[in-house]
Amino acid sequence: MGSLFKRCACVRPARCPHSYAVRYRDLAGRQREEGGYATQQTARDRLVDLYVTKRGAPAALLEERRRLGRMTFSEYAENWRTRQRHVVDYSTGRSYRSHLTTHLYPELGNYRIEAISPLTIERLITGMEQRNVNPGTLHNVYGLLRTVLLDAVRKGAIYSDPTLGIKTRLYIPPRSVIPTVEYMTAATRKADAQLGLVITMMRGCGLRNGEARAVNINNVISDDIYRVSDQIHHNTYRPAPLKHRHPGEFRDVPLPRSVRETIERFEQRHGATDEGYLLRGPNGYFTYRIESTRAAKLHAALPPPKGMTLSGYRDLFASVCLEHGIPITDVSEWLGHRNIETTYRTYRHLMPASIARAGNALDHTLAT
Repeated sequence: MGSLFKRCACVRPARCPHSYAVRYRDLAGRQREEGGYATQQTARDRLVDLYVTKRGAPAALLEERRRLGRMTFSEYAENWRTRQRHVVDYSTGRSYRSHLTTHLYPELGNYRIEAISPLTIERLITGMEQRNVNPGTLHNVYGLLRTVLLDAVRKGAIYSDPTLGIKTRLYIPPRSVIPTVEYMTAATRKADAQLGLVITMMRGCGLRNGEARAVNINNVISDDIYRVSDQIHHNTYRPAPLKHRHPGEFRDVPLPRSVRETIERFEQRHGATDEGYLLRGPNGYFTYRIESTRAAKLHAALPPPKGMTLSGYRDLFASVCLEHGIPITDVSEWLGHRNIETTYRTYRHLMPASIARAGNALDHTLAT
């Protein structure tokens, strides 16, 4: 059933104040130890509970757990990846494969799942730091590793999570660089018609790059509402579901009058496809490659603020909304973030100073 003991070197351990530990074999047949039991009776009760659990477990379940524990990390991770049916975003699945093949498989791929220890993971993190891996990439790789190992714990392949207590260096994403309204206006005028429409949709409706490339005349559902229904994917070069959304899902965003008029003028001058798409390229759609090439030419002729990327126009939309007191919950929904935590973490510094406003409000209320 197991044994109980004390790790101390006291002459009379039965009467010393140190805690008891237990040693036993888990459901997969591996020897384990647990400590921290104040009395002999609590340690004995723990062994009885383990024995009852083990006796009640079906033999097939025990064998399945042993089989999973003997799998290599690469075998288990591939098995885990095929079970992620909830991942609807193509980019997320692609980043999983990239992190696994580039960083995790070379270091941990041949380890058996049951043999991965905290020291093994510490060596992985130290090696990535010594190779000067980008802090954001290291943060994401470690998060993926924790997810896979937690799945192994839940499936019974390993007894406890070897990542417990292990932390990477604090990663704080850099703040986005937001252009001024004057620069945005100049860039829109200097850009060619197609890139100018992309910029207009990003700064006026808060669209992502791919969503702006999929601007569609049929998505103007009223004078002041634009329906974001799809994007032109940066890898497939074809229409695809929105990020973090299932096929057919959409979101409605504000449509300023100036943006609506820009869309209407573009359709009058250049027309639209049968499906209503306004932007076109050699292969049918306005792709990321076309956009980035034209944006590079624009920014060479009209240098942007240092560190600014094309997504800065979308950030300008968020900053204008928040600076004018629009609730962050609404802004988060319009931006298409998975949760409001992302919006708050990214744009909190742009929100009006709530402390000062609260102080003024309290002064006014308490003075009456």
